[in-house]
Amino acid sequence: MALSLSSCLTVPNRSSSSCVRNCKVKSKVVCCSARGGNDRNRIWGIGVGVVAACVVGLTALEADATRIEYYATVGEPLCELNYVKSGLGYCDIVEGFGDEAPRAELINVHYTARFGDGTVFDSTYKRGRPLTMRIGVGKVIRGLDQGIFGGDGVTPMRIGGKRKLKIPPMLAYGPEPAGCFSGDCNIPGNATLLYDINFVGIYNGNAK
Repeated sequence: MALSLSSCLTVPNRSSSSCVRNCKVKSKVVCCSARGGNDRNRIWGIGVGVVAACVVGLTALEADATRIEYYATVGEPLCELNYVKSGLGYCDIVEGFGDEAPRAELINVHYTARFGDGTVFDSTYKRGRPLTMRIGVGKVIRGLDQGIFGGDGVTPMRIGGKRKLKIPPMLAYGPEPAGCFSGDCNIPGNATLLYDINFVGIYNGNAK
């Protein structure tokens, strides 16, 4: 439910302090007027109805926001990491049931990304949609390419699979900071990155 600051249905009331302002209900907004009115009971009923509708709507929004925040910050169950020669650590929470990630094709993944201390710095769950990425050809950091597409001791992920990755700096962004804007960098240099990957599916816009 959206809030509006631009339009309202004005009703009279003797006390401006008791009014409910700018609460939108089914595209109509009830605002306050300092002018007197004869039907105070009717106005009071409208005010109570608006407050109740607002409380219900905001409660739904807060519940949805809580679910998104939960998925953005709470990790998958722990599993024992396997380390390969490149230094990448990985383990599967769910092995998956579908096709393997195809080389050079676009795939959709959900992920939560953390620093080594567990601090979340990025999450597709918080944005509410998976990320479409081209896999296996160097379009993402090496740790994600190897961790999803597989190779050099890492088994490829399958659709429906969930995998944890521990990506050392040399397979991530190296010694230089990354994600910088106006001098503020989201990822420090030499950062080890932890990813929870959920391979949602192959992007349906790929050329046949």
